[in-house]
Amino acid sequence: MTTLSNDPVSALAHTNIALIKYWGKKDERLIIPYTSSLSLTLDQFYTETSVRFDQSLSADKVEIDGAAVSGKSWQRVHDFLTVVRQLAGINAAAEVISLNHVPIAAGLASSASAFAALAAAASKAAGLQLTSTDLSRLARRGSGSACRSIFGGFVEWQRGHDDTDSYAFPLQQTGLKDISVIALTVESKPKSISSREGMNRSVTTSPYYPTWVNVAQNDLVDIKLAIVTNDFTKFGTISELNAMRMHALTLSAAPDFMYFNSETLTAMNLVKRLRHQGIECYYTIDAGPNVKVICQQANKPQIVGAFTKLLGPKRVTTLQAGPGVQYL
Repeated sequence: MTTLSNDPVSALAHTNIALIKYWGKKDERLIIPYTSSLSLTLDQFYTETSVRFDQSLSADKVEIDGAAVSGKSWQRVHDFLTVVRQLAGINAAAEVISLNHVPIAAGLASSASAFAALAAAASKAAGLQLTSTDLSRLARRGSGSACRSIFGGFVEWQRGHDDTDSYAFPLQQTGLKDISVIALTVESKPKSISSREGMNRSVTTSPYYPTWVNVAQNDLVDIKLAIVTNDFTKFGTISELNAMRMHALTLSAAPDFMYFNSETLTAMNLVKRLRHQGIECYYTIDAGPNVKVICQQANKPQIVGAFTKLLGPKRVTTLQAGPGVQYL
């Protein structure tokens, strides 16, 4: 049995932007995806989490952003901590305190940073010494995209077949260095349809889902080549197209649903207008209404100016590539 310290362990993890999307699980319990995916870890949005296992606690205590958590959110954290306890051979309850520097459940990958930070802090607090690969596999059990937030920069999540070979790793060859991301916070309140529910509905009811699996794999091959060869135009084009292919699944599900709102569509159209004017930029959108604009350094001031005029300065955030998980 592991000897537990009473001192909390704290970790910080950043969100990531999926460029080749993860959308759909072939194993709900283990969170094994139908497709591999690729992301860029971002520097401004992150989660800080501390974990302390304590034999005197009768149940797990979870606090997020200063408020005690109950219900489904508590259950999700509790279930993840149970996986950690099983790995460590302990039975103590835990106290978890988490602070998000990103809107929760708004399509800005808050669950990725949250479960990556929780995986790092909880595993270390439980006395586990995990490799980065094992930590990625563990984070995946909380939120699929969290396995990518263990690493910085461009990260690929190989779909694998089971718990042993479904994990993320950083890309070693990255010729594409000049990349900026402008996050547009169209809406900060939680979305009405969670990613988990949206994925399940798309997988089970969209007639186009089998085609998505094949197309997404081709997109992954193409975008990795664009990253290696420093082809920003190809990189941006594939990112935008892959996002729209993912959202086509939500529109073709039964019943259909949409993560966009009117401001999402306005932002998308402004990206296209800027591109038509010779200011190269592309958009990508995860499961929510918020838009990320991909550009290069030279065009960033003009793009930031255009969206600041549209949305106001508080809703426009400039991002760069971010680091992997860190212990505090």
